[in-house]
Amino acid sequence: MNIQQIRNATLIVEYAGKKFLIDPFLAEKGTYPPFPDSARQDQNNPLVDLPTSIDHIINHVDAVIVTHLHLDHWDNVAKEVLPKEIKLFTQNEEDASEIKNSGFKNVEVLQEDTVFADIQLSKTKGEHGRGEILKVAGPVCGAVFKHPNEKTLYVAGDTVWYEGVQEEIETHQPEIIVVNAGDNQFLEGGSLVMGKDDGYEVYKAAPNAKIIASHMEAVNHWTLSREELKNFINEKGISSNVLVPDDGESYSF
Repeated sequence: MNIQQIRNATLIVEYAGKKFLIDPFLAEKGTYPPFPDSARQDQNNPLVDLPTSIDHIINHVDAVIVTHLHLDHWDNVAKEVLPKEIKLFTQNEEDASEIKNSGFKNVEVLQEDTVFADIQLSKTKGEHGRGEILKVAGPVCGAVFKHPNEKTLYVAGDTVWYEGVQEEIETHQPEIIVVNAGDNQFLEGGSLVMGKDDGYEVYKAAPNAKIIASHMEAVNHWTLSREELKNFINEKGISSNVLVPDDGESYSF
């Protein structure tokens, strides 16, 4: 497999001969207003440019996975540029209905036993924060990829560390894990996605896996920088286990 970090949670995953686009957030730098009640209210989203062309991102994509419909995972540009016939997986019927209303014709709700071109896709649990903020943040999912010729990949999505993530790791025994690790927060309510301590819990649950930190420094409410995360993993002695890609960087496994 090959995993390319694009920007924010947007990934290109080439797996068992198929190309997946995950959580496409494709607008030009500064297109959207900042998320409210959070840091950097003077900076519009996205904070950074795409590292490559939209054509590179969407060409020859076999399927799209949208873990949830927040703007920084499924934006207006993605709706405009993706072909309406493309295979698109989503977390539930509500999201599927909304995506169909944007004109997409081939939308399927991920299950625990979805099969796409001999690849087993399993929807995984997630919690987009802790406590009261969950009511605001709403439901999310991740996905596990399995194929006899590939390592097992777990894309955790917008979730904090909690027992559900531990259960998914124990169930699927992934060898590659992508976590959204920018510790994004509003001024109140705590972490919406993983921070450095959450990531360390993932490492302890899967000490032999390669962990990729995504969703960093691209939208205004991030609180954990790549530099701080790298310093943390160096201090913990796990820099060979936890990878912190720049936008545009790729890994093959």
